[in-house]
Amino acid sequence: MAGKVAFAFLVVLTTSLMGSSFAVGKIGLGYVSPLLLVGIRFTVAGLLMIAIVKLLKRPTPNTLKDWLRIFCIGSFQTAGVMGAIFLSLRTITAGESAILTFMNPLLVVVFGTLALGIRYRMIQWAGVFFGFIGVAVTMGFHLQLEIGTAFGVFSAISWAIATLLIKRWGDRLDTWVLTAYQMLFGGCLLLLGSAFLENARLDLNAASVAIILWLAIPASIVQFAVWFYLLQKGNPGKVSAFLFLAPFFGVISGWWLLGEPVGYTLVSGGSLIFIGIFLVNWPDKQVVESIAK
Repeated sequence: MAGKVAFAFLVVLTTSLMGSSFAVGKIGLGYVSPLLLVGIRFTVAGLLMIAIVKLLKRPTPNTLKDWLRIFCIGSFQTAGVMGAIFLSLRTITAGESAILTFMNPLLVVVFGTLALGIRYRMIQWAGVFFGFIGVAVTMGFHLQLEIGTAFGVFSAISWAIATLLIKRWGDRLDTWVLTAYQMLFGGCLLLLGSAFLENARLDLNAASVAIILWLAIPASIVQFAVWFYLLQKGNPGKVSAFLFLAPFFGVISGWWLLGEPVGYTLVSGGSLIFIGIFLVNWPDKQVVESIAK
């Protein structure tokens, strides 16, 4: 019983950290420009995690090809996803950004079929259907021509691409090393993007430093560590299904911290997306039975 309670606590902890970072990030935009904020976040997180990796003596890649693979994953997973999220927060709510970003499992099914020829079950395609209907409902059945909406969709696309790259290359790489260095590489790309693509702004004060440290340590390192622990200890298919809690916490934290309205289209559309993500991550019966044996 205690084990189940601990597992449930860790699920809530990691998904709430994922979701609440949208609202905290939006607050941070009041002090730091988007690309600079997220660039500092992941450069700091990457350096700290690399120190941990070195301390634990995790195996690092010994070929240039593997380092290039990590750099490519970091370009999509950190630079692409997180850069687009923080840019989206300038014009749409934290809740909307969270919901759009976390439709990535739905896109993984579509891209996996088209690019890698992966075969998915009907229940997963039903999840894709529910998910995209949910996006339409969330956006009020019409495209809101906000640039933030486009960035929110791009973040989901970039995350889906990164997921498929990890699926293809991940077995060759230590998970902790991959996580640490992809965050560093992605963070450096974001800092470079800030230097050339935006009017960088950094107001250093107690509030901005606290936000940066919170985003870098609890919302990045702790969140990744807990998530990987859960994936190692539980059935990955079942554990991944709990990702639908992250956009829920994104909406709740946007309402609580920012006073963002939670209208019926956001609630109903978000619910359909959560159902879709849950169905996409529904574990294969044969896999569950083999694990049980």
